Amino acid sequence: MNDDWDYGSQRNDLMNVNKEERIMNPKDRVAAGLLGIFLGALGIHKFYLGYTKEGVITLVISLATCGLGATVMSIIGFIEGIIYLTKSDADFQYLYVQNYKGWF
Repeated sequence: MNDDWDYGSQRNDLMNVNKEERIMNPKDRVAAGLLGIFLGALGIHKFYLGYTKEGVITLVISLATCGLGATVMSIIGFIEGIIYLTKSDADFQYLYVQNYKGWF
């Protein structure tokens, strides 16, 4: 085992790179909001924002429950879509793009 390996610093470096990438790639809040409202049950708005884990969770719940969970996920997507649309562009970029706020 390599004693020089420092998982904490490697993770922090990776998080800083991801944050820099998110800052460099702004997302459109209107697109994210509309995706949440119309395709929220599939988690498409999560994938659009780069929240892969949350998108997969939403998609699996919708599909694994044979559509019963899709109702709940579509309500959550609708609420998130409305929240995205009511934020200012600056607030949206700060909360959901730069700081990775995955749910609500």
